Amino acid sequence: MTTGVAGSFPTGLGSNPGHPVPLGFVFRSRAKEEKAAVVDKAPLTDSKQPRDPQAKKGRPTPKRSEAQSQRRSVANTSMTRKDAAKRQREERRAALERQRQALAGGDERYLPARDKGPVRKFARDWIDSRFNVAEFFLPMAVVILVLSMVKVGALQSIALLLWLVVIVLIVLDTIVNAFRLRKQLAERFPGQNTKGATRYALVRSLQMRRLRLPKPQVKRGERP
Repeated sequence: MTTGVAGSFPTGLGSNPGHPVPLGFVFRSRAKEEKAAVVDKAPLTDSKQPRDPQAKKGRPTPKRSEAQSQRRSVANTSMTRKDAAKRQREERRAALERQRQALAGGDERYLPARDKGPVRKFARDWIDSRFNVAEFFLPMAVVILVLSMVKVGALQSIALLLWLVVIVLIVLDTIVNAFRLRKQLAERFPGQNTKGATRYALVRSLQMRRLRLPKPQVKRGERP
């Protein structure tokens, strides 16, 4: 007969009869073993560095001074954008004002691109120094319209005749101006690009002198 100790296997059983095995080791819960393994695998943290209980894991809550500085930087960034937009509007307004003054005074630095250059300036001055039939088209058109509305057959016939005369004169004057201006441009600017200058001048000749922009810089009859 073999004798055993309470809570252990009989001393005669097992491969190690001289060392009794506790029953608690055999019947210990597997869940406890898994929990112990998880605890053993958990990374060690420095206990000297406290963690904010309301912060997310691995991301401590910033201090109040840091948060305020971040808010100030965002506010300063938005204000900078507003200031930049405001500055751009002011610069655009100033550029338009300079352009308006240049159109009135003829300052080449601030004129629009279509009016810049010595070729365009000469074309303007050449047209402004002449009497052009086309520039009187608007007032003549008003007179002809009034005559055509009068219920008198003779006046209506005169109005129709005036329409024909005005159109013919404008066409002839435009053709002569185009031919002469091309010749002047070729003599004044040999080898330079004068494309579009003649058309630019003829369009200007259709406007009344006081309404032209840039403002005329030469008097009638003055040689440019």
